[in-house]
Amino acid sequence: MNIKKENIEIYVRNLVKKFGSFVANDHLNFEVYKGEIFGFLGANGAGKTTAMRILCGLSHPTSGEITVAGYDVYKQTELIKKNIGYMSQKFSLYEDLTVIENMELYGGIYGMSRKHIRERAGELLSRLQMEHTRKVLIASLPLGWKQKLAFSVAILHQPRIVFLDEPTGGVDPITRRQFWDLIYEAAHEGITVFVTTHYMDEAEYCDRVTIMVDGRIDALDTPGLLKERYQAANMNDVFIKVARPDFQLTINNEQ
Repeated sequence: MNIKKENIEIYVRNLVKKFGSFVANDHLNFEVYKGEIFGFLGANGAGKTTAMRILCGLSHPTSGEITVAGYDVYKQTELIKKNIGYMSQKFSLYEDLTVIENMELYGGIYGMSRKHIRERAGELLSRLQMEHTRKVLIASLPLGWKQKLAFSVAILHQPRIVFLDEPTGGVDPITRRQFWDLIYEAAHEGITVFVTTHYMDEAEYCDRVTIMVDGRIDALDTPGLLKERYQAANMNDVFIKVARPDFQLTINNEQ
């Protein structure tokens, strides 16, 4: 694939992160392109969160060449933070504030003017069909609504890249599907989406997927090509063959 340099939003070469003698990220290599939905998969402890923290400018790598939105992770972390959005696995909005107060707070942190915040808030709430919740306390909203609001706040300032860490954990299947509609809309508008998920059906929605095992990247391609390569019916089967070959062997021996 011949991708122009200006369309590469995340560039990672030989990323290593060590904690003492423990290697959390072992020479990771990948690129993420503008407007792409990039899935970052792996079992707990595979090194996903460590890598994401580095890409968000929250932690320094031990070694490697890494740029995010064109900025160096060693020297330009503040510029990286201004050009990305982030939604954590744990719900991150303030539950004792109203919907619009949360938007005003986060918009102010990102340096948006009050006028711009009002315009973007109106646009996003209209898209969610939640205009009536402007003055409602976050604590009183259903979990699915909270998650969709958290995503909208993460892209309020129209970042170049949004990082989503297990964004649909704990919500029902219908809400998960609606959440992915929001992700598609953001990508269509040119926002690059970097998402971790435990739901293998969600991996099917990504443009490309990487699977981490014990701190390494053991597979990276489109869902279609990965299923073809591993002769799998779905991404769940691909994940088992890549990340849990011992489990696959046990199943084969029992058949």
